[in-house]
Amino acid sequence: MKQPDSIDMGTKMDVVKHRLNVAKEDLQTAQLTFEAGQYRGANNRAYYSIFHTICAILAKEGVAFKRHKDTLSYFNKNYVKPGIFPHDLGRKIVKAEEIRHASDYDTFYIASKAVTAEQIETAEKILKLAEEYLL
Repeated sequence: MKQPDSIDMGTKMDVVKHRLNVAKEDLQTAQLTFEAGQYRGANNRAYYSIFHTICAILAKEGVAFKRHKDTLSYFNKNYVKPGIFPHDLGRKIVKAEEIRHASDYDTFYIASKAVTAEQIETAEKILKLAEEYLL
């Protein structure tokens, strides 16, 4: 069967909704993993929920980056700094990325229950705010 020359990728809002769904799945996985006492894995999924939520926000204007660093920087510059999203959220996003990196790559990093709970709370907060902003 011949492949079409172009594939319809949907609208920007289709991308927004898809990325929000991915963010929700990541958050649910973070919560389940947290309840199982697997804090390193929960930190990872909470961060990716945050990241996919940010990607959903940027998708509304058709913006996407290859590197996480660029995505987070753009979001902080264009959404947090002007006050579209709360300033404290910008700091929490940076912290979430640092904790995810430590959880995934630092050999002797010990993920605590309290810090992991904060990461999940940040993921829940940004997802709620993003849904209000986007939908």
